[in-house]
Amino acid sequence: MQILLANPRGFCAGVDRAISIVENALTLYGAPIYVRHEVVHNRYVVDSLRKRGAIFIEQISEVPDGAILIFSAHGVSQAVRNEAKSRDLTVFDATCPLVTKVHMEVARASRRGEESILIGHAGHPEVEGTMGQYNNPQGGMYLVESPEDVLKLEVKMTPGCRL
Repeated sequence: MQILLANPRGFCAGVDRAISIVENALTLYGAPIYVRHEVVHNRYVVDSLRKRGAIFIEQISEVPDGAILIFSAHGVSQAVRNEAKSRDLTVFDATCPLVTKVHMEVARASRRGEESILIGHAGHPEVEGTMGQYNNPQGGMYLVESPEDVLKLEVKMTPGCRL
């Protein structure tokens, strides 16, 4: 088997944007800049940003009052946004625009009481952020991690349901 590698290889536009937002914040405001979750799954980039003063955190409680916080390209849940707002942190949102589009669709389904199914891995920041857009107890948000999970789904299939 022959494997061809694209050249040059690089990041998607959403990741490039997120890295630029962190770099610009470091240039404009200086260190430290707090970033919720690593901005990209790339050790070289994360280490480079860390050396410049980016501090990667998992929980907003790790951010001191009055600090600058950046949401990574993976996005965050509404609960995380609300927590940052209640703490009066200066927030820059580096969520990938394509991830934001998915978040908007899930929020729309939630408002309508429609069910949503997401394929992904529990615990991944992008999945947590997307699942966290749904807040309607009358509907349902389901995470599918494996083919077996599909067999366990109990979707209500209400009138007007879109597949």
